[in-house]
Amino acid sequence: MIFRSLRRASRLALVVAALAGAPLLAARPVQAQAVNTDRAGVALNGYDPVAYFTEGRAVAGAPGITADHAGVRYRFATEAHRATFLADPARYLPAYGGYCAYGVAQGHKVTVDPEAFRVVDGRLYLNYSKGVQKKWLEDVPGNIRKADGNWETLRDRPRD
Repeated sequence: MIFRSLRRASRLALVVAALAGAPLLAARPVQAQAVNTDRAGVALNGYDPVAYFTEGRAVAGAPGITADHAGVRYRFATEAHRATFLADPARYLPAYGGYCAYGVAQGHKVTVDPEAFRVVDGRLYLNYSKGVQKKWLEDVPGNIRKADGNWETLRDRPRD
């Protein structure tokens, strides 16, 4: 009974908001759509972007060691990694906003497994899973070419 009343109240609030001209759901800002983040606005599922380059592995960042860049929050395993990132953020940002490189090559924005990654020519590429990564690795240059071509039209679209 209480749940039914709450549902009715929620529907009523949505109708009132719509009639008043208010947006029913706040859209993610365009800039944030271009970066794969969780609901709290954290990129890379909380993994440290610098560690991919300096340690060659995925390392979870600490919730207390963060930096914001272009409206997106990044976590770091160490203060030194945070300082390194802040000195040159563009160097450590993942390709395609941290969406799956193979997915972007296929024309889709897909979330990733932060442990399915490769650094190629100084650029971090992530994949949906290690299985998808195997497909991406079959033709890395071709997939990068396709993804680079697709990214401009995908960048500001919502995630699939």
